[in-house]
Amino acid sequence: MDGDGFAGLRDGTERVRRSRPEIADRESSERYFSLEMPRLRMGSQARPAFRERFDAARPVIGMVHLPALPGAPAFDGDREAIRERALEDARALVAGGIDGIVLENFGDAPFYPESVPKHVVAEMTAIAAVIRREVDVPLGINVLRNDAEAALSIAAAADADFVRVNVHVGTAATDQGILEGRAHETIRLRERLEADVAVLADVHVKHATPVGETGIEQAAEETVGRGKADGVLVSGSGTGAETSLEDVRRVSSAVPDTPVLVGSGVTAETAGDFLEAGADGLVVGTALKEDGETTNPVASSRVASVVAAARDGVSGDG
Repeated sequence: MDGDGFAGLRDGTERVRRSRPEIADRESSERYFSLEMPRLRMGSQARPAFRERFDAARPVIGMVHLPALPGAPAFDGDREAIRERALEDARALVAGGIDGIVLENFGDAPFYPESVPKHVVAEMTAIAAVIRREVDVPLGINVLRNDAEAALSIAAAADADFVRVNVHVGTAATDQGILEGRAHETIRLRERLEADVAVLADVHVKHATPVGETGIEQAAEETVGRGKADGVLVSGSGTGAETSLEDVRRVSSAVPDTPVLVGSGVTAETAGDFLEAGADGLVVGTALKEDGETTNPVASSRVASVVAAARDGVSGDG
């Protein structure tokens, strides 16, 4: 890719579902950072529900897994390649019929437990702003491992629609150590920012073990009732690991008025089963990548297969 898609960032044109015309020169590509301030969005009192942000009844949300960002051990020194790869993946997701996108600093392992450096926030904000302007689907932000403040700040600045928070309430033992939920800070920050951003929170998040005896139903109830999350995610043990159908049923039963999404292990073969179990949406990463490898680019054909399976599952509900 030779910097395509970066034209029009300053001309006030509408976001579109297809790529912008090719731009041959690298100077035009560097308009990437020449962004206008995003439009001001409605105040928190008018914040739409999570479901209302999507056209689909049960949305399929695809991951844009960023390679290692500057400062991370695996960073290869090429910022431009990271930005171009992110935009290519976003376009491939939309071309395959995806309903929404989550941008995540997947390549930054080992992850900071909570607060990431400011340059990570800046880099992700720039990338998020371009994706938001280039494709017309809801955009979410997840800052690993558990930096809800950064995610909310990026989302507010880039005009994104929601954030994912891995540990919103309770405590979890992870490879980054013990992580504690900070719902009290996250929700208050959203109000201070007057951000039209939904909070999607994990329940018994992957790559972690809950501390204490809280069952998954109680964890879901507290995430919504006391943590004020707008939606919850249920996942398997790790990235790409299949989520338990029983966990989906239990969480859906515990919070029947709250969107419940599946956060790992979704494929074209399993999508219908998750929806039948009560899921209100699917977050998919690995299954959408070339050869089913998490770090590979997105393959539009694989996106289309998962989306079609999800649509069949919804229509099969009767």
